[in-house]
Amino acid sequence: MKTILTGDRPTGNLHLGHYFGSLKTRVELQKEYETYIEIADVQALTDNFHDPEKVRKNVRELAIDYLSCGIDPKTTSTYVQSQIPEIAELTIFFSNLVTVSRLMRNPTTKAELAQKKGLFGQNGESITYGFLGYPVSQAADIAVFNADLVPVGEDQIPHIEQTREIVRKFNTIYGDTFREPEAYLSQSKRVKGLDGNEKMGKSLGNAIYLKDDLETISKKIKNAVTDPQKIKKDDPANPEVCMVYYYHQLIQNDQLETVCKECKAGSRGCVACKQELIQKMMEFLKPIQEKRAYYEAHPEEVERVLKEGTRKAKEKAQNTMRKVKEQMKIDYHYIKEGNDE
Repeated sequence: MKTILTGDRPTGNLHLGHYFGSLKTRVELQKEYETYIEIADVQALTDNFHDPEKVRKNVRELAIDYLSCGIDPKTTSTYVQSQIPEIAELTIFFSNLVTVSRLMRNPTTKAELAQKKGLFGQNGESITYGFLGYPVSQAADIAVFNADLVPVGEDQIPHIEQTREIVRKFNTIYGDTFREPEAYLSQSKRVKGLDGNEKMGKSLGNAIYLKDDLETISKKIKNAVTDPQKIKKDDPANPEVCMVYYYHQLIQNDQLETVCKECKAGSRGCVACKQELIQKMMEFLKPIQEKRAYYEAHPEEVERVLKEGTRKAKEKAQNTMRKVKEQMKIDYHYIKEGNDE
């Protein structure tokens, strides 16, 4: 059975963009692959180092989101990154195999730096070692489990390519040790935000979260962007530029054809259309939110899942690092662990 490695940084709850972009795919793939899902708390600290409590709080929240969406602890190991020291160890070894200039050329890193000018200074003069080395840490995440596939969005492909480069260089120097992972692109397109932005994002304030209640979703959908050319209730409109129609499509409203026809004919007002979307959205989220309510009421089960998943992940990582140290000639057998003599 081939191995999949995927995960998220615990910086907040997951939204529809995460669900359609990755979670839905993970639930399907876990039946066919040995799956490891990382709650990347160490990587979350690269740009949240000033707020560790935020990261800590969201570890459990993220685990609940996973379980609520159908991640099965019987087939998938969900683990906490900071509890696998072998990842940090491999990160150090990998850091010798990549130059600073190569890290600076990474397109994803460049884009993230542009978004975080305030955190790292106007010209990036305050870039931290941890932030710049994020792709190296990610390479270690993937390689320590010898993953075959890594489900990612298009923006993460440069990181996977950098992982392949690092792994290839390690294998060339020390001998065949790691597989070169492949990026697995979801068939789902990136989910647009309620404001029409091409990306739904936590920092953009345009997301519907999987845990949002009726009141929250109602407020958000009522403010969603519609066809600007539709002024009056009975004006014909173009559903293709309306975010309300976009979300009707996304959650596969069974009345989608009617919605489209009435919108174009001018017989459907925006207020009524939004009310219908609110109802359909709550129906879509109901099974997820029912599971979430269960896990929120049983935190001990969430902790058990994380404990067991982390145990399995650590065992796999330890096996990998034994081989790594043999290949690097640093497996000093005469130094016994725990020997104080």
